[in-house]
Amino acid sequence: MNALLSVSDKTGIVELAQALHAQGIKLLSTGGTAKLLAEHGLPVTEVAEMTGFPEMLDGRVKTLHPRVHGGLLARRDVPAHMAALAEHQIDTIDVLVVNLYPFEATVAKAGCTLEDAIENIDIGGPAMVRSAAKNWKDVAVLTDASQYATVIAELKADGKVSDKTKFALSVAAFNRISQYDGAISDYLSAVQIGESVPAGDQTPTLDLFAGQSNGRFIKVQDLRYGENSHQQAALYRDLYPAPGSLVTAKQLQGKELSYNNIADADAAWECVKSFTGTGAAGDLSQVAACVIVKHANPCGVAVGANALESYSKAFQTDPTSAFGGIIALNCELDEAAAQQIAKQFVEVLMAPSFTAAALEVFKTKVNVRILQIDLPKGGTSDWDNGRNAIDMKRIGSGILLQTADNHELALSDLKVVTTKQPTAEEMNDLLFAWKVAKYVKSNAIVFCKGGMTMGVGAGQMSRLDSARIASIKAGHANLSLAGTVVASDAFFPFRDGLDVVVDHGATCIIQPGGSMRDQEVIDAANERRVSMVFSGVRHFRH
Repeated sequence: MNALLSVSDKTGIVELAQALHAQGIKLLSTGGTAKLLAEHGLPVTEVAEMTGFPEMLDGRVKTLHPRVHGGLLARRDVPAHMAALAEHQIDTIDVLVVNLYPFEATVAKAGCTLEDAIENIDIGGPAMVRSAAKNWKDVAVLTDASQYATVIAELKADGKVSDKTKFALSVAAFNRISQYDGAISDYLSAVQIGESVPAGDQTPTLDLFAGQSNGRFIKVQDLRYGENSHQQAALYRDLYPAPGSLVTAKQLQGKELSYNNIADADAAWECVKSFTGTGAAGDLSQVAACVIVKHANPCGVAVGANALESYSKAFQTDPTSAFGGIIALNCELDEAAAQQIAKQFVEVLMAPSFTAAALEVFKTKVNVRILQIDLPKGGTSDWDNGRNAIDMKRIGSGILLQTADNHELALSDLKVVTTKQPTAEEMNDLLFAWKVAKYVKSNAIVFCKGGMTMGVGAGQMSRLDSARIASIKAGHANLSLAGTVVASDAFFPFRDGLDVVVDHGATCIIQPGGSMRDQEVIDAANERRVSMVFSGVRHFRH
């Protein structure tokens, strides 16, 4: 048996080669990989020696040869194939170990030039991988170091790699080639070409939306059903999921997550993350925050000194909707908070950590799905902060792509447009309300006070109806809206919306502004002796 090893990522390659050699498998290799194996005392034959041709064109041509591809593609069960190998003195290659030039990592680096990108497009590697993967019954093709242990174990136990494993390796190989080609296509079709193609030593300007979009997602699991029981569904993740995103969660207990659980849990987690590390709303950068979501909308959001306080305040907003809801916290869940949460029916509970005593509280509630998700550590990019850079929405025979709504509002961004000025406390609540409104379906109206939601109106065709619903919910929860602030995700087109929220007790409003009737609404606010600020940005969420 012969194995050809040619890898850019040398992780685990020496140990694999040693195991192959111990099974009596002859080692073939190229360039740096061959040198590394020889340095560890392994007998290795250079591919150039096998083919009779040296590496050419600065390494661009080394494995594109009939002695390589013939050895990979020949079917051992076809006599004519084996006769052709014998006639041309070509040995079979039974194990191929290849990982490709690091194209994705190269183009992800700041200042990557077009020449760097082009030179990191692998040619021979994908060609060999495709040959081996096509002939999977006879060739085991390894494209990732995580596969080495399984192959080593099977070789030691049985002296061969099982058909089941070889087929799985083949599928993984074709998937890897698809991902690789997709990354190349995405990058090159984003390169802006003006009068001429950018010089190779220049960092090209890239279109935010490339000429072709190649989705690269990995299936995490099949789901019992979709949004409704007659629909089928599965969960996929990004090829490289961002730290602190829902798909990185570890489920500690509970039933399998459903489609709706996942969608609602993502809404809750994205909202609660926004209260961590931003410093918005005064200084909310390290406060405990709790978000309760029902049907993709926050029905209660609050900040407090700890998990118990933030949960208790969030629950007060709408206890009825909180029944069977999704709860997310941005702080450790301790026993005191766990005991309080356990009193309600909860579908999913999420936090960055749980005390042992808190987990003990839920041991008898075996159906509660408990997810532990690390908060993102933060950085300069959306990915570092656990956020999507691009959002996607499926439409009939197409998709809509847009940059994600990652806008963060600061106190300095606010423009007071009324005679009456908001107090410092109101300013903090305005930013809090604005942050919540971003995660409420449009049309969104959010009443807040003291770092908690007091009434949420979501998803209505009329902003007036959203305002009325928010006040009705506050009434049902026995919460007074007197002295509250209100956030509207988009501008008030007429003064009637402002009048409704003021009639119910609001003393301060935040809205984007930008309507042709802004002055009419400002005049109404002055007439009603309330303060109003413009954010200059809206947060539609459909």
